[in-house]
Amino acid sequence: MKETEISRKAVVSLTTGMEDPEKVMVAMLVAVGAAEQGRPTLMFLTKDAVRLVQRGVAVGQACEGCPPLPDLFARYAAAGGTFLACPICVNARALDPDQFLENATVGGTVPMWEWIGDEGATAFSY
Repeated sequence: MKETEISRKAVVSLTTGMEDPEKVMVAMLVAVGAAEQGRPTLMFLTKDAVRLVQRGVAVGQACEGCPPLPDLFARYAAAGGTFLACPICVNARALDPDQFLENATVGGTVPMWEWIGDEGATAFSY
């Protein structure tokens, strides 16, 4: 890839769960925006963010006038966005991956780098 080229892929790293719903909302808005523009988009979830891909966890609104979190998650899935949940974080919280959203899988840094590949990705971290 030339220095002036920008990768089409987007990776959004999120470490925060529902203890900070506004941070979750901002990360989701960035991911939804990328996915809806046709960019291959991956959210890498670590720490308490892994809880977000359990069915029924990402609910409500982060603030007055903010888009409902379930709507953002539905738009992200509809646009082809995927989640990769850190296996160490999932195991530390005794979460059941069978209860995860359909577009979420358990995987660590190696699968993330494999997904990024040689073309690279634009990264955001929250």
